[in-house]
Amino acid sequence: MLNISQVSKLQGGEVLYSNVNFQIYPGEKVGLVGPNGTGKTTLFRMIIGEDKSFEGQVSFPEKLRLAYFSQNVGEMKGATALEVVLSGDEKVQKLQDELKGYEEKLCDPDLDPDEMNKILERMGDAQTEFEKRGGYDLESRAEEVLTGLGIMPEDHRKDVSEFSGGWKMRIALARVLVIKPDLIIMDEPTNYLDLETILWLEEWLQNFEGAIFMTTHDRDFMNSICNKIVEVAHRRVTVYSGNYDFYEKEREVRRAQLVSEAKKQQESIAKDEEFIARFKARASHAAQVQSRVKKLEKIDRVEVPAEEESINFEFPTPPRGGDDVIVIKELAKTWPKPDGSELQVFNGLDTLIKRQDKVAVVGVNGAGKSTLLKTICGHTEPTAGTVQIGPSIKLGYFSQFSFDVLNPESTVLEEAQGALPEASDGYLRNLLAAFLFRGDDVKKKVRHLSGGEKSRLLLAVLLSQNNNLLILDEPTNHLDIQSREVLLTALKKFEGTIVFVSHDRHFLRELTEKVYEVGQQKVTIYPGNYDYYLQKTAP
Repeated sequence: MLNISQVSKLQGGEVLYSNVNFQIYPGEKVGLVGPNGTGKTTLFRMIIGEDKSFEGQVSFPEKLRLAYFSQNVGEMKGATALEVVLSGDEKVQKLQDELKGYEEKLCDPDLDPDEMNKILERMGDAQTEFEKRGGYDLESRAEEVLTGLGIMPEDHRKDVSEFSGGWKMRIALARVLVIKPDLIIMDEPTNYLDLETILWLEEWLQNFEGAIFMTTHDRDFMNSICNKIVEVAHRRVTVYSGNYDFYEKEREVRRAQLVSEAKKQQESIAKDEEFIARFKARASHAAQVQSRVKKLEKIDRVEVPAEEESINFEFPTPPRGGDDVIVIKELAKTWPKPDGSELQVFNGLDTLIKRQDKVAVVGVNGAGKSTLLKTICGHTEPTAGTVQIGPSIKLGYFSQFSFDVLNPESTVLEEAQGALPEASDGYLRNLLAAFLFRGDDVKKKVRHLSGGEKSRLLLAVLLSQNNNLLILDEPTNHLDIQSREVLLTALKKFEGTIVFVSHDRHFLRELTEKVYEVGQQKVTIYPGNYDYYLQKTAP
């Protein structure tokens, strides 16, 4: 279906990758992985024809129906959400216009019989193609997909200009899905989606009969969908036949084998070099020396790619606070509605969060998860009840608006120095390295950082400020898989209390000890881990 053959790509004068070869077959679901900056999105752009400055060949059948979803949704205006989704299949729109034109011609009472037969024949071909492409149920499919992605029927005919950027992403994703192409290429489809919507999309893609080539930072999502992994790393592309968990294990097995092969080869080379050095001056051994010289010249050296640098950094142990960290009594929160009435978010919450608890706050999009965290932090006043933070508790809060505290003109190191004025330069550099800012990365200005890099910088500082209570609202947003693992490792070792919201199921499973579910105007408490919560709430 899709064939990548001998592809090499230069970027900024540097080799991005060379001699890339792999195929995607009909119905295959393939994940694309690799560190940021290795060229994953560039590979997508080469496949869809946006980037043609490469050597080698990207080929697929002429009639292949290909759809591409990226984070750059472009400008959306002058149409309803449903109209934008329906516009995704231009061929269906064209066929619909053709059929309408044929119907108008057939209404002509003076139409020549021979011409009528020709029109009927062309009309039959168009109807067959229209049906094959799902034209007759396109609108119902579009409404189903929009609803599945969290846009309710009453909003389908709203102008797209009324939707925020995150919701426009969902509309753009719906436009791709509704086409039902032979191959969907998706660049981070789970960004900006809540957990409920991710689960819906996961099931849709599992049942999708076409092929998928995608990259995502959600390892559970990739595990559930993909049966093949393409890794871009160290200027090469490697294929693994399995899901993400298989890829992680197999990569280590292959690396161990490569290290072993390289060691054996080096031992053999060393023996030959020693022989040459010992006997090169002896005429009686000239033929043997020359033979070994030629052998070394022809040898194909085994290369072991540089190992991902891992840094063991011990975060400071926060000061011990009281055992009762957060005491909540009769807590309620309402928001005013435009019509003058009130929206009840939650009511009558009584709970005690103890020292070293790790509490996940879950619920559907808009249920009030962030509102609960803000109420606990004191960033919004409760309508009724009280939140009392225990004695000797120092609270650190991370939200998606935390980016605003960063100075765009400061460097990464300067931001860390400003937040941790007592820390030594060596400590700060080790801290930043633990969160993947290595070497000259610490000199980058904040305005040049990606969303993921800003998140890593804020989280690194937050974990080093001697906070013994962390309130984290979607800390995994913008982070790639490697960065999420770094954060997860740090939080597992953290000896304080954590209350957090995340839509990453791997993160939830690994960290959660108790679940607070916000929904139906209340907060329901589940005294167990994330799997316990899923069991208790299963239909």
